[in-house]
Amino acid sequence: MAYIPGINPQIIMGYDYVLVNRVRAYLAEIPEIEVEEKEMFAVLNFLVNGKTCICVNEDRLMLRFDPALQEFLSTRNGYETMLMKGKEYKGYCYFNSQGYKNKDDFDYLMFICLDFNKGARKSTPKNRSGK
Repeated sequence: MAYIPGINPQIIMGYDYVLVNRVRAYLAEIPEIEVEEKEMFAVLNFLVNGKTCICVNEDRLMLRFDPALQEFLSTRNGYETMLMKGKEYKGYCYFNSQGYKNKDDFDYLMFICLDFNKGARKSTPKNRSGK
């Protein structure tokens, strides 16, 4: 692949493959879960037991977690608020590389997502036919 100034060659199709492989390797070590990967809107979504758990967007992690942890997580290095229609989306956030670069921080973020996933509800498909 040719070098293009200003473009990170690890980020292709919307996400950082090094980060994707780091998440894959972490999840692969947990035998009691079923992991499915879905690409949606240039984000790679890791579904655990059929539920959104962790996503990779460019070089950021997008986390789904217990909304009660929102305030605490917002004080951590690398935290970025997730906004939907201009409002903070509770129970979801982004972490940039400053928040997950060391192993302990990365492991903690994976843990809180997986812990919440155990009790999270699966989303039900919306009826798009208008019936």
